[in-house]
Amino acid sequence: MNQIVLAKTVTPYLTNDEAAAFLRLSPRTLEKHRLNGGGPRYRKFGRRVLYAVDDLETWANARCFENTSAHEPRGAR
Repeated sequence: MNQIVLAKTVTPYLTNDEAAAFLRLSPRTLEKHRLNGGGPRYRKFGRRVLYAVDDLETWANARCFENTSAHEPRGAR
């Protein structure tokens, strides 16, 4: 975990695996979000996918809820 915290000071970008570890998600979950939408913003440099730490934090902070009734599952409308 220290490497990930330090990553923000060393480089503002994380690979898919590093971003998944930062968010405590599986790398496959981030891949699915890229395909289906709804995930954090990412950047493409050729074939390489990178995530800005600030974008990961913004995406995670947008998913804060006070209780379970405050969260409306996707497609519930």
